[in-house]
Amino acid sequence: MQSRYSLLQKKKRKWPYIVSGSILVVLIVGIVGWIWWNDWDIDKSMAPLGLSNNAEESVPAEEVEEKPVEEEPVVETPPEVEPEIDMSGAKGYVGNETLPEEPTYVEGVLIVSKKYPLPSTFAPGESKEARAAFEEMAAEATLSGYELVAFSTYRSFDYQTTLYGKYMSNDGQEAADRYSARPGYSEHQSGLAFDIGEQHFEQHFARESFGETEAGKWVAANAHKYGFIMRYPNGKEKITGYMYEPWHFRYVGKELAPKVYEAGTTLEEYLNL
Repeated sequence: MQSRYSLLQKKKRKWPYIVSGSILVVLIVGIVGWIWWNDWDIDKSMAPLGLSNNAEESVPAEEVEEKPVEEEPVVETPPEVEPEIDMSGAKGYVGNETLPEEPTYVEGVLIVSKKYPLPSTFAPGESKEARAAFEEMAAEATLSGYELVAFSTYRSFDYQTTLYGKYMSNDGQEAADRYSARPGYSEHQSGLAFDIGEQHFEQHFARESFGETEAGKWVAANAHKYGFIMRYPNGKEKITGYMYEPWHFRYVGKELAPKVYEAGTTLEEYLNL
């Protein structure tokens, strides 16, 4: 049988544990209650103690410097330039270096080429008629499983100046002239040229490989129904002055486009330019 003294000693040894446990319970209840009071938001609960994990909230709003948002510059990837071919006799800028005061129309068709440039002030914007025709074509293409996009349409004279300058700086003037127009000579300035690609397949944008895709083949075979012609067909560089561009389509209207397509010619050949 234990003595009264032994029992007292055991109670003394238990007492610190009881006190510590009680304090711990109170602390836990207090912490949980505080977090509950702050809608279970840990950062909000810790902020008064200077322990917030959110660095932005710890900085007064008036001390945060607002940086202007810069727009991403539009950079168009130049197409891969094929090996040089014999361009003797090809239509080019020679003798046509001066920009006119008025655009050139042949049989009611606006002509833009290395031989027939536009005035620097010609700025119609994107053609609404051409846009409507493209949207009609794109809607039809979805029925065959192709999501077409026009990744480049109207370009101003100033924009073309910058773009051509970049290409010439990177590849030299001779190479740049095969795939990019000098300022004033670009069909894109007319608002009637649409560079077409397939959504989610940007690797084929402005690439000959687009012509080998199913979407590219669909556009080549159907664009004329909606008023578009492939402006720079394969093997016609001596005539058009530009390398093969299966992505570049020109709106000429639903009456003329089928005729040019069925004739299997370029716009230059069909209109005897």
